[in-house]
Parts: sequence; structure tokens; C-alpha cells
Amino acid sequence: MKLQRHGTIACLALATALAVSACGSDNNEPTEPSASGSSAAADCATGTINAQGSSAQKNAVDEWRKAYQQKCAGSTINYEPSGSGAGIQAFIAGTADFAGSDSALKDEEQPKADAKCSGGKAIHLPMVIGPVAIVYNVDGLDNLQLKPATLAKIFAGKVTKWDDAAIKADNPGATLPSSTIQTVHRSDESGTTDNFTDFLAKTAEADWTFGKGKAWKAPGGTGAAKSDGVASAVKQAKGSISYVEMSYAENGGLKMAKIGNGAGEFAELTPESAGKTIAGAEVVGQGDDLKMKIDFNTKEAGAYPIVLVTYEIVCSKGLAADKLALVKGFLSYAASTDGQADLTELGYAPLPETVRTKVEASVKALA
Repeated sequence: MKLQRHGTIACLALATALAVSACGSDNNEPTEPSASGSSAAADCATGTINAQGSSAQKNAVDEWRKAYQQKCAGSTINYEPSGSGAGIQAFIAGTADFAGSDSALKDEEQPKADAKCSGGKAIHLPMVIGPVAIVYNVDGLDNLQLKPATLAKIFAGKVTKWDDAAIKADNPGATLPSSTIQTVHRSDESGTTDNFTDFLAKTAEADWTFGKGKAWKAPGGTGAAKSDGVASAVKQAKGSISYVEMSYAENGGLKMAKIGNGAGEFAELTPESAGKTIAGAEVVGQGDDLKMKIDFNTKEAGAYPIVLVTYEIVCSKGLAADKLALVKGFLSYAASTDGQADLTELGYAPLPETVRTKVEASVKALA
């Protein structure tokens, strides 16, 4: 089924207003579960849960943890931003109650993950939209524009100078230095790399011949661990360019390029422009499994095309009895309108309402 855009920003403004008005209360005691899970009340539970995975969603999870633990005395949520690949392995090994991953389980991983879910299966709950920014550090260049083919040539090592003809063609009238381009990529297995290389493979097939994957396969460049490592590397190296989630780009004060989309526009990265791409994504999972397929060639006007969805991978059934209520309570808050409204100030985009309500229903069905 296709998900249609439903006024993401208008919904966000309303949700934010509700969140602000709710802050006037001094009541921090555990509240009764709300009927829909989308109001300021949290489905409180006590105990401790441990999760790990995607570093892309670290800032979002940290905000949710803080809010939930403030509302719900006696709850402890631990999250280790170990990377998507490590998170999935921890879930399979039984050391993580849920895993954060910027890409879906591989075909060979799904049965291993399912085996940890007695009577159920491992499902994907899209919880964080993490727009992937193309960040760069070039003095005097403030409005860089890049078509997907140019971007592919840069990261494939085919374009090595900032004043290359391909970059000039994308930036008419811009003053470009003749310095060498320094590409930076993730050194660890990463869902961000998986999504970025998937984007290149689908939008610039002639210029990107390395396929998609969590591990970086193209030659050359400098590797940096995790999202914060990439942001730090670009900030420190003149002439560098890389890919990292918008939240890390904003926190690091990095310049972000406009990227060509399927409509022939150079789209600026904003929560709204990223939300337009996700609103057109297709749910390809079955039942409560909300695995999605993103159209990187979207022709939606104004859509920023390099977007990843971070999933919380969790058992539909078979969660430990002493973990179930807290996992449901925490993920219910994350999927609520208040939880999603927390994200825009952190450099993420809120889930379109059509997606959010499906996630909320899937969380409610966990057993």
C-alpha cells in the first residue's frame, strides 16, 4: 500500500503545542495508560530494559529515555549506540530487548531473530526518520548543489577535485577551489552506509558500481567510526565531504549540500522535505511488521531524497514477562505524537501520521 502525505508539518505544530501545554503540569507520578497512547500520559511500567544498535537514532532515544523516565518512576531504559549491525547481533544473541537498525533484517538474519521470539517473530517498527545529510567543509562554499551522479562520482573516486567539471555543472556561477576532495565514510558496519549506498545504486547506477551494504566497499577515502566520528572528521578536515544524519550535521554546525531529486530539483534538507519522501514510501512487511521501501527517485516536489528510517526490531510475541510492559510503554511513548514532536529540535523528521498510527497499533499488539 502507498502512504499518502497528511500534512506532516501541521500535525507537528499541533503536537508541539499539546506537548508545551502539557509541560505546565507538575505531576511526575506514573499515569494511567492512555486509550491511544498518543497523549502526554505515558504507559508507565517499572524495571530495566537494555537495547542497542543504530547510532543514527541515539539523540532521539536519549530524549525519549529522559522524558519517559521522568514521567515513570522506577523505569530504567539503557541504550548503547553500537551501530545497526552490532544491535542486530545483540538482539539475536538475546542481550538486547530490542534493536535499533537503520536497515531491515537481511534474509539470513530474519530466522535467527525470529528464533528469539517464542510464538512470534521479529518485526520492524519504523520509529525515527533520519535524513542523511551530505556534509562538507570547504571555505567560501555555502550553497553546494549535487546531482546523484556527481555524488556517486565523488565517492567512487572518479571526481577528485572541487573544481571538477561535474561539480561546476551542478553549481553554475559558484567559485570552486581547485583543492583535492577528501571523502569520509563509516568504518564500522552501518545502516547509514547501507541507505546511502542504496541511494547511489538506485539513482546513479552508471557511476556507482559498488552496490549497497552496511560495510563501505568503494576504494579510497578515510574511515571514521559511528556518526559522531564522521561528523568530527569532516569538521576537522578542510576539503572533506561525507554522509551523516541531519541531527549530527546540525549539532556539529556542518554545511549541508542540496541534493538533486527525481523531479529535477535541488532539494534543501529540512524535516518537511525529508517527510515528503517518507510519506510516499511503501510498507512491504506483513501484519504488524512495518518494513518499508523508500523511493529514492521520488518525483514529489520539494522532496529531499536521501532519507533513512530507523527501525526498532522487537519480538511481536515472546518478550520476557518482566520486560514486556516496559518495552511496550517506552515504545508507545516514542510512537506517540508527543514523542515524535520531540524530534524536530534534534534534527530528525516526525513520522507522517499515516505511518505513526500504524506503529502505535503494532506496539499495542506486542505480547
